Amino acid sequence: MSQIWLVPAFPLLGFILNGFLGKRFGTRFVTFVGPLAIALAFAQSLVLFFQMLEVEGNVLHEHLYTWIVSGNFEAGINFQVDQLSSLYLLVITGVGFLIHVYSVGYMDGESGYYRFFAYLNLFVFFMLLLVLGDSFLLMFVGWEGVGLCSYLLIGYYLEKDSAAEAAKKAFLFNRVGDFGVLSAVLLIFLAFGSIEFATVNAEAATRLDYGGSLVTAITLLLFLGATGKSAQIPLFVWLPDAMEGPTPVSALIHAATMVTAGLYMVARLSHLFVLAPFTMNVIAVVGATTALLAATIAITQTDIKRVLAYSTVSQLGYMFLAMGVGAFGAGVFHVMTHAFFKALLFLGSGSVILAIHHEQDMRKMGALSNKLPITYVTMLLGTLAISGIPFFSGFFSKDEILWKAFSSSYGGPWLWGVGFLTAGMTAFYMFRMIYLTFHGESRVDSHVAKHVRESPFTITIPLMILAVLAVLGGFFGVPHVFHLIPNGIEVFFHDFFAEIPGGHGTVSTEWTLMILSVMFALLAWFVASRLYHSGFKIASALRSKWEWAYQLSLNKWYVDEIYDALIIQPGRLLSTHLLWRLFDQNVIDRSVNTTGIVARMVGNTIRPFQNGLTQNYALIFTLGTFLILWYVM
Repeated sequence: MSQIWLVPAFPLLGFILNGFLGKRFGTRFVTFVGPLAIALAFAQSLVLFFQMLEVEGNVLHEHLYTWIVSGNFEAGINFQVDQLSSLYLLVITGVGFLIHVYSVGYMDGESGYYRFFAYLNLFVFFMLLLVLGDSFLLMFVGWEGVGLCSYLLIGYYLEKDSAAEAAKKAFLFNRVGDFGVLSAVLLIFLAFGSIEFATVNAEAATRLDYGGSLVTAITLLLFLGATGKSAQIPLFVWLPDAMEGPTPVSALIHAATMVTAGLYMVARLSHLFVLAPFTMNVIAVVGATTALLAATIAITQTDIKRVLAYSTVSQLGYMFLAMGVGAFGAGVFHVMTHAFFKALLFLGSGSVILAIHHEQDMRKMGALSNKLPITYVTMLLGTLAISGIPFFSGFFSKDEILWKAFSSSYGGPWLWGVGFLTAGMTAFYMFRMIYLTFHGESRVDSHVAKHVRESPFTITIPLMILAVLAVLGGFFGVPHVFHLIPNGIEVFFHDFFAEIPGGHGTVSTEWTLMILSVMFALLAWFVASRLYHSGFKIASALRSKWEWAYQLSLNKWYVDEIYDALIIQPGRLLSTHLLWRLFDQNVIDRSVNTTGIVARMVGNTIRPFQNGLTQNYALIFTLGTFLILWYVM
């Protein structure tokens, strides 16, 4: 037996132990249990990975018990490990373990230490449940679970109103997406009579018409759910506000868990999605547009974590661009490399924030490279990776997406152009962050600057491990044009994803596009160094010429304000004036109050007959008996 159930069982046990015993047994107990639970899950994931490679068909399946039986419908707690889920398992548990170790140092001294690790373990448990389930039902349990845990962790600082608002915002925006997933699952059950992934993928081509209205409706509803979980237009605005949670939470959400759930679902159902060309085009367009929009916002943000948050939104757009043009393997490859360098960058930013007493404004940083050497070097390596500089991990995965966007029959030059422009902007805002944080003159408060020192080893060791992965992780998928080694990602996912017919492009074209992308990234790096190496002075001088564009970017294209004007305020007016004052008060309240008034009147009427005098009761009994006899006779 493969013992798949042990992978989610370890984090669940960690949640139970820390949640119910952590406060009693103290910090050492929590510190031991929390990371250990994820380490054991990672070890078991490695075992399952190698077992999966050895079995025929590369699929491990485990039935625990039958959950629901209703007529012909049967749903069980069944786990499945294949190429896709095994890769996700290693990313979730591997990166998740490093984040747990980091959290030991970052959260030291917090009053809710045991509560934090309990939530963190539960978060990992639900994400593992999501990727291990062999059906929509079990996936949806994990899907809702990560939504719940994101709410708990984003709102971890209970005393902060902004954290509570951000948690509610994340929860509500994801409910919109969840409606899409539930609706799609109902349609899938009506069409297939099953909600198992294997059945849907195997029978999709025979049960559904290519480009038909039903498959288009199903895939669009599923993609609506993906836009919620993976923060795409129009449901992306919750993710930057999720920065109100502790930095390890940001790293876990952005790198290893929640935001990759939507991508997992689309990749898992590739055989279904390729039957809906309209949906594929929508996915590609939304992904490309989201990538560009988020990049235009990131270039002006001054909060170091918000720069990284919008970077995540942009990179997720890249991944959906890959999915939309049928490059499912390239999209999943970028999920993996992004997990390495984005976890590194978030944890690095947390190291900076911790060193300068929880300050997140880059305008109050600068000249930290000498005082935080390990943090600086590791974050610089992560920046080189995300910027697509050869031969760091992001270079391989991002250029693979750009090439597929250009050459796929579902792609085209304009999609490549949007991705190309976004890649250059990514290099610009990431090096802008590096220069403002670590270079130039110190803008750190003088009282704080005296005490700035490198973070403890529980923080720096995870940074160094992630830095190695960010540098070397891309070599799993070296493009064929290099003629060095086979593309490991393509070999690994051979025959797993649905194939897209057609395609165009030559080796020389691929080389040309790759060189252009690298040159543009290097140019963006150069521009960022000229503008921000010494602080904001040069950039501020240029700002006056483009004040309108600067304000548009700084205020996030006023998307939140537009939602507030079009949805929130009308909703508040509708609920206050129509639903509350007219319906609640005049219909519901009056009907309830009238019931009470009638009951009181009836009670007052019959009260005299219940006065406790025995002779009155005898008289009523006699009169009643007489009336009954009179009626009968």
